Amino acid sequence: MRFVDEAKIYVKAGDGGRGCVSFRREKYVPRGGPDGGDGGRGGHVILRANPHIHTLLDFQYRQHFRAKNGQHGRGKRQKGKDGEDLIIEVPVGTVVWDAETGKMLADLVEAGQKVIVAKGGKGGLGNWHFATPTRQAPRFAQPGEKGEERWLLLELKLVADVGLVGEPNVGKSSLVAALSAARPKIADYPFTTLAPQLGVVTVADYPPFVIAEVPGLLEGAHVGIGLGIRFLRHIERNVMIAYVLDASRVEIENPLASLKKIKNEISAYNISLLEKEQVVIVNKIDLPEAKKILPFLKEALKKEKLTYWCVSALFKKGIEELKEGLAKKVYAIKGRDNQFKEIFM
Repeated sequence: MRFVDEAKIYVKAGDGGRGCVSFRREKYVPRGGPDGGDGGRGGHVILRANPHIHTLLDFQYRQHFRAKNGQHGRGKRQKGKDGEDLIIEVPVGTVVWDAETGKMLADLVEAGQKVIVAKGGKGGLGNWHFATPTRQAPRFAQPGEKGEERWLLLELKLVADVGLVGEPNVGKSSLVAALSAARPKIADYPFTTLAPQLGVVTVADYPPFVIAEVPGLLEGAHVGIGLGIRFLRHIERNVMIAYVLDASRVEIENPLASLKKIKNEISAYNISLLEKEQVVIVNKIDLPEAKKILPFLKEALKKEKLTYWCVSALFKKGIEELKEGLAKKVYAIKGRDNQFKEIFM
């Protein structure tokens, strides 16, 4: 399935039904009064977060959505039926914007969360509402109100706990595969990941948590080099950012050069992301080149007081320690570490 994280759609709520002009006519009732019923409300257009949808791809093929109109009122004060609401399913993590004003209408971060993006028009009142002692036979009723209509911008931001970021080909996809049951594409060339990937990590004594891998960042990505930085929106919701480094490509003279490049690109996108909890995962420690450089890298990370793990995703060396370390960090940040341990131990 192709991953799409932006869409523009048009929504139109249903119009209200018009009120009825009617007069009571029954045998032995020579002077029946007005009894025209009210029109029904037009259907709302509602967006609902669905955890089983992971992309906005469907909106590439359908952009226009209209709810049902309310039915007109009838005699004997019978109210017209309300128009059926139109529910549009979107992925969890969808941000909804008014395309014209730029105002954010909703941020759907929980499964089942709903928002009315276009309200149905009210039904018109029937003529019996307008009867008075001096106007006992009104021959008019209200028309129904028009339903709201607008263009919407949908923006998907994945909901995950840990975001894996790094340069291309440092082993982020291999880490996702080693940490979870996800099976992203893995190859020995850059930019094998063209869209964010999610994986669920299970650790003993802790509830599962979600990791998100984003495509590789090159120096100058903020000016369009490589795949750019637009996809960094998918780490905005993370409680923690994990920088992935390739131990075999570290420079002895400047061990943290690649880390600084990545941070510069993130800063160009949204500097507040650097305020999140940050850890480092040093991958590919099984390679001969890495063994010579690793002591210099560890020393540099200690000087920066950064929490780090050294692993080999290919041979799953250090993966269990990484899982537990990430779980501790995630739930400590959420302020529920002790609570979860008591429940799950």
